[in-house]
Amino acid sequence: MIGTYLRLIWSYLKIGLFGFGGGYAMLSLIQSEIVGGGWISEQTFTDIVAISQMTPGPIGINSATYIGYAVTGSVWGSIATTLAVVLPPFILVILAYKYISNHTDSVVIRGAFHGLRPVVVGLIASAALLLMNGENFGFTLSHQAISAAICLAAFCLVYFTRLHPIFVIILAGITGALVF
Repeated sequence: MIGTYLRLIWSYLKIGLFGFGGGYAMLSLIQSEIVGGGWISEQTFTDIVAISQMTPGPIGINSATYIGYAVTGSVWGSIATTLAVVLPPFILVILAYKYISNHTDSVVIRGAFHGLRPVVVGLIASAALLLMNGENFGFTLSHQAISAAICLAAFCLVYFTRLHPIFVIILAGITGALVF
């Protein structure tokens, strides 16, 4: 059992260290480490992502907490994975702040941030594509078409009309309940 904890902690230390761009950008890395590592199934991962999105807090930390519990069946697994995913960025932010605050006018620092921005957008887009699977959109063509229509409508409502996302989520839930 200790080996399970140590391997899970190691996976989340790597996720925390290399998961730039926030929780959504981390999803592909989490999926690769956790589902690809055989810890949980794709269906369980999709369910955990959905739950992590609905609960308050960052999705990367919420998913670490849920996955730690799902894999170990223990609150200690949740605590271990949560601390493991938070510790590397915490240390990196402290070190980066000390360096960046002393070099705010540096061309290299500004260039690095300009280079990181498109990568973060790409990682978030990768997470969106990762979540476009059968578990989220259905396995039949009619379910996929309806799900794609709901997805497109939600995007248009938020992007073009600036409706509050919570209102759009409620509308999508009602639509799903009526249609499915």
